[in-house]
Amino acid sequence: MNGKIIRIISNLYTVKIDDMLYGCRARGIFRQRGITPLVGDNVVIDSDNNLIVKILPRKNELKRPVIANVDNAIIVASVKKPNLDLLLLDKLIALVTYNDIEPIIVFTKLDLLTAEEKIEIDNLRSYYESIGYSVFYNNETARIIKCIKDKIVVLAGQSGAGKSTLINRLTSKYNIETREISEALGRGKHTTRHTELYDIDNALVADTPGFSSLDLSMIDKEELKDVFIEFRKYTCKYRDCLHNREDDCKVKKEVEKKEILLSRYSNYLKILEEIK
Repeated sequence: MNGKIIRIISNLYTVKIDDMLYGCRARGIFRQRGITPLVGDNVVIDSDNNLIVKILPRKNELKRPVIANVDNAIIVASVKKPNLDLLLLDKLIALVTYNDIEPIIVFTKLDLLTAEEKIEIDNLRSYYESIGYSVFYNNETARIIKCIKDKIVVLAGQSGAGKSTLINRLTSKYNIETREISEALGRGKHTTRHTELYDIDNALVADTPGFSSLDLSMIDKEELKDVFIEFRKYTCKYRDCLHNREDDCKVKKEVEKKEILLSRYSNYLKILEEIK
């Protein structure tokens, strides 16, 4: 029987087949071959013995959060408590784009903003939309649900950004635990301890353990410029231009003309330096 892994706790894999759930173990041969079943994997199970006997080919996988076969990544970005981290946002966008996953940006906690701060976020939203990304505020639940229909979706973002709260907004079925951020640390407390796919109006949405740092070392420095999608439409003097110290760089000129958002370009340079 073919199904999909929707939850992993310890060594127990919950496999969904139609509307039935099966608690399975993995065959020992996977461990011998260094293969680890992941949430999102399409698998073949022996339902008589509750065993996963085969893992079908993956179209993609993420290392952190650990999940496979993802269509969209909802990047949940808190604008306050914790404050908006544009470097983390652009790192997440770069990571999921590199893995052929379409990012969706959702800004949360807008009720904590002043009117002036809200205008800044509106302008930021307009820019990300202008370069081709879907961007929502977390109260636009109907539009978010429509955007992710029939997709496998992972939620990513720093601890306390509101990932679990967003799932609770999208559906009342699960009532996932949420907690306030730590005032002393200025960041969120982990409420999600495992990765799980939740069925929300024909979308499978993964709430994942929170994290605030990313390893992008698998991306070559020559590839990084391509995952910053607004850079792609400019042809520079040199084919291998990294948009850094080269002369006659079209991207740098567009930054000076404010056609490319300065924070995006600055974050690109920071990530480029990390990779190098």
